[in-house]
Amino acid sequence: MDDRCKSFNYNDCNNKCELNLATRREHPEDFNATQGSVYFDADEDTPLYSLADNSLRQDGSVDFWRNWDEYQSGFGDLSGEFWLGNDNLVTLTSDDSQGTWELRVDLGDWEDNTVWAKYSDFKLSPGEYRLNYDFYDMNSTAGDSLAYSKGLAFTTKDKDNDNWPWNCADYHRGAWWFEGERATNCMMSHLNGIYYPDQQKPGVDWGVHWFHWKLRDYSLKTCSMKIREA
Repeated sequence: MDDRCKSFNYNDCNNKCELNLATRREHPEDFNATQGSVYFDADEDTPLYSLADNSLRQDGSVDFWRNWDEYQSGFGDLSGEFWLGNDNLVTLTSDDSQGTWELRVDLGDWEDNTVWAKYSDFKLSPGEYRLNYDFYDMNSTAGDSLAYSKGLAFTTKDKDNDNWPWNCADYHRGAWWFEGERATNCMMSHLNGIYYPDQQKPGVDWGVHWFHWKLRDYSLKTCSMKIREA
């Protein structure tokens, strides 16, 4: 997590090591990327709870209104805002023989309040990147706004997989597992929406939101999605 750190991760599945991001930036010609290696801190009570983040929003420095290919391969910088990549998430989570994965969503508002939501047996399927999980942890403090996305395909501005007559990703300026029903106005959560800095009010229900905590007209200050092997 620190740019000054020159560490490496060991992937015991294929007996290879990989240097961390700081070294990769300084010596890209010496770096060999190998998918499947995940490193995390198992202590949930520390800020570095999981280093296997698949998404982070914190300052609006990265544009999340991207196309299908960009969400497929990932974008941003692991030291700031980023999306890990749907193909990477499929590789990590879709093989049941390799165990199951737990998803934790962390959210923060502009008053520095924080909440979280946890889901068991999280996985992303190949093809349309359908989102699935087993159970929502009832001890979670954020409320279950991901339930309306369960089993749904991923939608981007150039690939419409939702049930709305138009494209929810195009209208809401971000990609997500959109439902598209009139009752939810496309979704109950949208962590890839427009980032509104300095507590600016979003237009309509645009923005980064989680309905069961702050409703749709409040755009969050921070959010992250983290996974770890259960």
